[in-house]
Amino acid sequence: MSNFDDIFESAPQTDEFDKEAWAAKKKAERDEVYALADATAEAVCADGGKFRDYLDVQAAFRNYSATNALLILATKPGARRLGDKDFWRDQGVYIKRQEFSRPIKIVESNGEYTRDDGSIGVSYNIKRVYDISQTTARTRAPQAASHDARALLNALIYKRPAPVQSVDELPNGMDAVYDREQNAVFVRRGLSANDLFCGLSNALAQAELARTGEEYTEENAGFKAHCVSYILGKEFGVDVNGYAFEAPADFLRTDDPQTIRAELTDIRDTAYDISARMMRSLEQSKTPRQSEQER
Repeated sequence: MSNFDDIFESAPQTDEFDKEAWAAKKKAERDEVYALADATAEAVCADGGKFRDYLDVQAAFRNYSATNALLILATKPGARRLGDKDFWRDQGVYIKRQEFSRPIKIVESNGEYTRDDGSIGVSYNIKRVYDISQTTARTRAPQAASHDARALLNALIYKRPAPVQSVDELPNGMDAVYDREQNAVFVRRGLSANDLFCGLSNALAQAELARTGEEYTEENAGFKAHCVSYILGKEFGVDVNGYAFEAPADFLRTDDPQTIRAELTDIRDTAYDISARMMRSLEQSKTPRQSEQER
């Protein structure tokens, strides 16, 4: 039998893989990405306009973490659809040559590991993704979400965290309110579909925060619920022009970027949970013919 080992022995030898250097390089990249996320968190907390921009990104990318939404905002705020190079290749399109060196770096979980003290940690990798505008795909203008108003409102109260009751009047002309003592949401009768969605989504978000949050305060939950309501409205095509975010720092009450990211994560997770329930309800409400037409 012929021996072919000499092929490799005669080939130019590369330097041995330096595991420590590789690990140091990866750590430096992670540190750089997290520093960008922290800087962006500080920026959005200090400016109401930038805070709204962040919420717009989070609404557009509901499956992405708050940290990754900050990174998207910092790198390509107008992004509409993201994927890595393999994803786009599977779609039959490719990254434009001039864009290949301009990825959006996001954080991706690499699974759990056991620390030296026995506790469980989660390791993260940096993933490079590209917006559809950075590819050879034909871009189309994004279509605004459109849902039947009644179906959308029914979806909003699907598996709600607290019972909802209609009343003739509420204090200070409010459209809806969450009463924590009664664990109930009260909604004023006679509202338009848009006002009803905005008021009810805010109150239900407060109920959700009261159910899941360990340190619930009415002031802090009120601001977070306002943000959740905005994200839901933006995602489902409701008019959100009346929302204002003038001084987010006054409500988040911290200038520590990691704490800000934790607060934004609370907002994102609450919006995601309500949105996921709404999507299930809307899917179930489709007629068989509608579902068949979409296949």
